[in-house]
Amino acid sequence: MTKALPTDVAHVLDTALSMVVDSGLALCLQIRHLRLLKRCACGCGSTYFSLDADSVSPAPALAGTQVVADVELFGADGETIGEVLVFAEDGYLAWLEVCSWSEDTFTLNDAHRMLCPCDR
Repeated sequence: MTKALPTDVAHVLDTALSMVVDSGLALCLQIRHLRLLKRCACGCGSTYFSLDADSVSPAPALAGTQVVADVELFGADGETIGEVLVFAEDGYLAWLEVCSWSEDTFTLNDAHRMLCPCDR
């Protein structure tokens, strides 16, 4: 079962994709067509999407599975403490992952607070 994309997911995706130069616009246009397929059960921020490929065009020149955005997450002292990765399959947004570079687990809400401070 799929659900509409929650606001925090959409904001993190939008922020991450705004930094993509080549195919960023084509990927951003897909956000409103995405549906939440599932979230990882371990508590991390991994989120998987479904998309009606007939409703939007694929991003050009993106074949296979690729990381299309990689955004660093910074701690209070300015050091990199993790990252958000956005993946596409054959030009369509497929999932995002929130990764920690320590033993701490970052949730999507943690990434949202770090990347979108104006939404607090």
